[in-house]
Amino acid sequence: MRELNRIILHCTATRAGEQINVKQIDKWHRDRGWSEIGYHYVLYADGTIATGRDIRKKGAHVKGHNHDSVGVAYVGGLDKNKTPKDTMTMQQEMAFLHLVNSLRVVFGDMSVHGHNEYSNKACPSFDVQEKYKFLNK
Repeated sequence: MRELNRIILHCTATRAGEQINVKQIDKWHRDRGWSEIGYHYVLYADGTIATGRDIRKKGAHVKGHNHDSVGVAYVGGLDKNKTPKDTMTMQQEMAFLHLVNSLRVVFGDMSVHGHNEYSNKACPSFDVQEKYKFLNK
């Protein structure tokens, strides 16, 4: 098993309320030439935690930072005008916190970050360090 130290949160860059699933994201990523979906987990609007890429495999979610991280994406991240916005539902928030705690039980202390900390992108459409500062103490 690879050593995991970080959880990196992403959004799917889709409008709030759109019904996107792992199969669709997998197709998008394969269309880009990747071998499979780049995220390890996807959080649906109803709080379902869907499995993407096997966690034992290096992800494809942040260039240069995949070797020791777990990629998690929530469905959403854009408002109705396709402007970046924190659109996480309460169910997605609860699922994310549950997933973080579960990963820490299995892999030890892992810091939590946003994709935008490693790339000049809006993703996940908010400041993870501000919103989840209590997770990185």
